[in-house]
Amino acid sequence: MRAHWEHFPHEADMGVRGIGPSEAQAFEQAALAMTAIITDPSTIQPLELIRIECEAPDDALLLAEWLNSLLYEMSTRQMLFGRFAVELGQGALRGRAWGERVDPERHHPAVEVKGATYTSLRVAQEEGTWIAQTVVDV
Repeated sequence: MRAHWEHFPHEADMGVRGIGPSEAQAFEQAALAMTAIITDPSTIQPLELIRIECEAPDDALLLAEWLNSLLYEMSTRQMLFGRFAVELGQGALRGRAWGERVDPERHHPAVEVKGATYTSLRVAQEEGTWIAQTVVDV
């Protein structure tokens, strides 16, 4: 099983789903799916590293915290991220995101993602594959 991401339909917003052989990889892929709503992740150069730490009482809430922390960093730093690394343990996440400042001419940002919601929020293992999903407000 190769880690990957996908979008799923949800009324006026957009669902993001990360899929991977590990829970951490599913979180990484969910972040990539969120970036792919804004722009093509392959256009983002990994020029700057940002570290993010989150805590939550369960893995589903930790996913929402992770995605919202990334959105905060994107907004305040005016950056896009196209590569992610996540370490999980005991209700905590240590993440790294690589990216660069937004270049409208090269990135062609389509929409602004406002936040990860609790709608369809789910982190689970199914038949050996991890799924991390939620709906983001666009």
